[in-house]
Amino acid sequence: MASVRIPYDSFTLSAVVAELGAYVGGKVQGIRQPNETDIAIALYSRGEAMLLLSCDPMFARAHFITKRPSTLPNPPAFVAALRSRIEGGTLIDVRQIQGDRVLELRFETETGTYLFVAELMGKHSNLILVEPGGRVFAAAKWVGKGKSFRLIQPGVPYQWPPVLIGGEDLKPSPFYRKLTEALGHPPELGRPVLSPGHGAYPSSVAALNLPEFPRQSISIALEQHYSQAIPSYEADQLRTGLLTQLRRVLLARETALFDLDQALQAGEKAGRWQRFGELLLAYRPVIVEGATSVAAWDYDGNEVQIRVDSELDFKENANRYFERAKKAKGSMGIVRDQIGRLDADRAALEALIVRVESAVRLDEMRALQEEARGKRWLIQQTTQTTVKEDRPYEGHRIRELVGPGGWTVLYGENAEANDYLTLRVAKPDDWWLHIRGNTSAHVVVVTRKQPDRVQRETLEFAAKVAVQHSPSKHGGYIPVDYTLRKYVRKPRGAAKGSALYTHEKTLHIQP
Repeated sequence: MASVRIPYDSFTLSAVVAELGAYVGGKVQGIRQPNETDIAIALYSRGEAMLLLSCDPMFARAHFITKRPSTLPNPPAFVAALRSRIEGGTLIDVRQIQGDRVLELRFETETGTYLFVAELMGKHSNLILVEPGGRVFAAAKWVGKGKSFRLIQPGVPYQWPPVLIGGEDLKPSPFYRKLTEALGHPPELGRPVLSPGHGAYPSSVAALNLPEFPRQSISIALEQHYSQAIPSYEADQLRTGLLTQLRRVLLARETALFDLDQALQAGEKAGRWQRFGELLLAYRPVIVEGATSVAAWDYDGNEVQIRVDSELDFKENANRYFERAKKAKGSMGIVRDQIGRLDADRAALEALIVRVESAVRLDEMRALQEEARGKRWLIQQTTQTTVKEDRPYEGHRIRELVGPGGWTVLYGENAEANDYLTLRVAKPDDWWLHIRGNTSAHVVVVTRKQPDRVQRETLEFAAKVAVQHSPSKHGGYIPVDYTLRKYVRKPRGAAKGSALYTHEKTLHIQP
């Protein structure tokens, strides 16, 4: 059966208004605000009833509920205004305005008659309290000149929405018209029904071939529907956002693994480059000046062609090959470590994505979200507007590694990158590492304001990165200082890559 969404339309509101009529004369015993868009008013008249009014852009509605909702811990200004003005007052009138999705509740209080308006119109929905003089006193959503010519601001005279023109006839929704066409006549308020997966309505929907189950009241039918529909919608939204972030992280892992594989392949050539350097030294007498290649016989008796720079002499060309071999060989340990860690991370990401795709319930989705957050796979959202950069770190040579525990480790490849990393990228509570008394890469462990949670294993990994990118990488035990970034500064006029720091501790690393 095709999915049909039964809307909360003007016909449904008319049924709720009929229910509300029984509570005219009731006292307001309490007001709660469970979230930013919902208000619950406790009315007492031959017993207590809880009226829910929501201006949610997807689920705007008004109906009674059987469960007393929670309330926000710090009362927002809107609910505080409602409590100060209508709590203890009497509901004296209930009206549906011009047959549309606008509900008016009039409350008589000691200070006059207040009008509570629920405009239940999709993304334009709002809840507004109008004081006795007809001016807006409070609203769930303030509307300024930049959003609409109809202002909803304190002290501004309240005006109905511009769509409220015409007579008092019911303004039918597309669903109402479709049901009318199927029945052959307009539906009448009757026994409310719940149609699982579709919605609730104050009349039979069987003419549209929808399943239906009779309910005692329209409010009961609506409460049961939304208790399923809202968590299902929130789960779908959470799933979509979570999958987007996880797939982005997965792509980053796959890209990093590709780059590391390339680096591993280069590292495996270290022995070949070492032999080329040795052969150039051995074949010095036969090297022709200005040549771009040298033919030589390797240790196995095979002829090889060694490319050389015609501008350099035989020793300089040999040293270039020795440096390439040393650099490739020196990075092999970190490269292999990263490949193993990232490959395991990728497999765990893929497994979590499968679980997210198959999860149905909201509580399942939230648990999976927390699991992803615990793995540090989710990007922390900030309120600041960021500018998208075409090149990471504005083109500075800063590299990222994944350390033990999933912590991000950054390091600069030259003095300029070190300055940018330390002064522009690192946050005050990030760990900062540097070899004591010698030059090295600046290394940063991104802590997300939780430096105490970073394990010693991660700090030792970061310290090894600092050693690996320093002249001391072939030494014995190397002292590496670490401190929080907030204790690091660059002296005025100092050379690039220079830094002073305090509050440091020291790790001793064997390369």
